Amino acid sequence: MYHPQIWFHPFSVSREITVTGNGEIDAQPDYVQIQIEVRTEGKDVSLAQQENAIIMNRVIESIVALNIPREAIQTTVYTISPNYDYIEGRQIFRGFEVQNAITVKITDISQAGMVIDTAIQNGANHVSAIQFKIENSDAYYQKALNLALVNAIAKAKSMAETMYVPLQPIPVEIIEESHNVTPVPYKSVQLSNQEFMTPIEQGRIPITASVRVKFRF
Repeated sequence: MYHPQIWFHPFSVSREITVTGNGEIDAQPDYVQIQIEVRTEGKDVSLAQQENAIIMNRVIESIVALNIPREAIQTTVYTISPNYDYIEGRQIFRGFEVQNAITVKITDISQAGMVIDTAIQNGANHVSAIQFKIENSDAYYQKALNLALVNAIAKAKSMAETMYVPLQPIPVEIIEESHNVTPVPYKSVQLSNQEFMTPIEQGRIPITASVRVKFRF
């Protein structure tokens, strides 16, 4: 954390004080991104790939049937890796694992649970990431930046009043220190053939700003 600093210049009439101001705005998410995976295993890599492709195509078509645009679905991971068992210190080949993951962007957040359940019902077996995001965070960040500046001014005034010195109201320097938009993660999803819809709570996204401001007094 940045601590306020005061400089006294013995050969100068003006002296300086530097403070850090912080601001935060909580914003409503605009959309949610879900990573849905199909993982298949087999000793024959071609068969494992074929099975994976059949299942993933079925998953994608089922999501599109929910009126999710096809362009909102993107392949993000595709890997083929060997699996081994370790028995009495020996490495024994078990087969290959094919991992195929897609990211689905959902602008109607109320559909998130339905998309997950539909994907699972059609063969998906992993949901590895769910994040709520904001399409354009600039307007929210500007508000957080304003709050940070107000916070810095209030700190400087408080310190000046404590020291009984007149503070010049116009800063001599403002440095933007940080800008942070934190997507809201959803920790886990239970994969099962439940008959009810998976509940997804979106929460709110904190947007923070920090500025370092220098005043003379």
